[in-house]
Amino acid sequence: MRTTTRAVSVALLATMTLAACSGGSDDDGAAGAGGGGGGEGGACEPAGEDVTLTYTSWIPGIEDVVAVWNEQNPDIQVEVQTGPNGNGGTYQNFFNQLEAGNPPDLGQIEFDALPNFRVQDGLENLGGCEDVLAAEDQFVDWTWTQVTLGEEGSVYAIPQDTGPMAMFYREDLFTQAGIEVPTTWEEYAAAAEQVRESGGYITNFSTGDINQFAGFVWQAGGSWFQNDGEAWTVELTNEDSTKVADYWQDLIDRDLVSSLPGWTTEWDNAYNTGQAWTWISAVWGANSIMTGAPDTAGAWRVAPMPQWEGEGETAGNWGGSTTAVFKGSENVYEAAKFALWLNTSEEALTLLNEAANLYPATTEGQQLPALQEGVEFYGGQEIYQVFTEAGATVPGDFTWGPTMTQVYNDVSDGFSGAVSGSGTLADALADAQESTVAALEAQAIPVAE
Repeated sequence: MRTTTRAVSVALLATMTLAACSGGSDDDGAAGAGGGGGGEGGACEPAGEDVTLTYTSWIPGIEDVVAVWNEQNPDIQVEVQTGPNGNGGTYQNFFNQLEAGNPPDLGQIEFDALPNFRVQDGLENLGGCEDVLAAEDQFVDWTWTQVTLGEEGSVYAIPQDTGPMAMFYREDLFTQAGIEVPTTWEEYAAAAEQVRESGGYITNFSTGDINQFAGFVWQAGGSWFQNDGEAWTVELTNEDSTKVADYWQDLIDRDLVSSLPGWTTEWDNAYNTGQAWTWISAVWGANSIMTGAPDTAGAWRVAPMPQWEGEGETAGNWGGSTTAVFKGSENVYEAAKFALWLNTSEEALTLLNEAANLYPATTEGQQLPALQEGVEFYGGQEIYQVFTEAGATVPGDFTWGPTMTQVYNDVSDGFSGAVSGSGTLADALADAQESTVAALEAQAIPVAE
């Protein structure tokens, strides 16, 4: 699912040290179904009686998917609760429920929000559930890394969907202008000059969608955080992040990209009228273009995102969700069983794709018949094959931090200033580096020297 970054701030429940983040605690090894967690070495056993689980999600049509499970599993019934997207209110509700001791058994949590819940000790460790561990090889490699949070033997959620990135581009405009479709970032900058001479912009640089920028950094091999089990390292100003920031700053300074607010009528019009020629986005962006730029049907194509020369073929990721089991669930075994069905069975993945266009996190799920067909809006191109190939090249070591909402808001504020001529993108990252360290320290979360 797409993650928006100008979000409602998620409040931390308490000042907790990273000791709560290191695996192997007594809580993590507690009894499983009918008695607590399923952590490494802990039990994850069936309750031996009929159970009813509660599950909160914002996926459109999720009720119909859950209804299929309920019909097939009379002994494990799931009551689904829906709400706004995570940063739109559901995460705050989760934290409030955890504090009150009454969270749902399961909840939808995006990849970038998992560390926040983990540092609050809000997630059951499913590492003691044999079926969960056995499912690892069903998922795209990097997605499993995201849910283990770097803790060997631990699993804090089941991957659900992903957002591998590629380049949507107006084939007709590039052809008419005689401009080669760029395959490297150097070529992309050169094409941006030619597109500008033709009266358009090669793309729109959004100051609000910091997840997109994080995807660029991810592709370049950078990571904004590291966690060694003792403390967090904040790396917003690392070499790869600075390289990406300087690249886009150059395009901004030369007026080669527009800077319209994302997800607005103005933004849609830029793509619908040919003012913007490309959009480097995630797989879910295909539907955003179809709905926002209907007059351009048949003119778009998809290609791999531009590459940094000499660094091999890689892609970034923008978005993606998981299904997590919350701390205190009395039926971890049953909750894990449902989460695995929801995110690995062809039946459920087909329904999720049909209802909400979710792009599965499993390798088999990405081969669903619906994802093998040509898409009329994109000239009949089998665009999902491009995203499948991209997803296989996403680096596996990108780490999210425990205060991502704060990071997004601070970087976004700085990027807005840079676009208006106040400072640079690199300055914004440096300022966010300081504010992020301060935010972690204010929560008594250890920060590496």
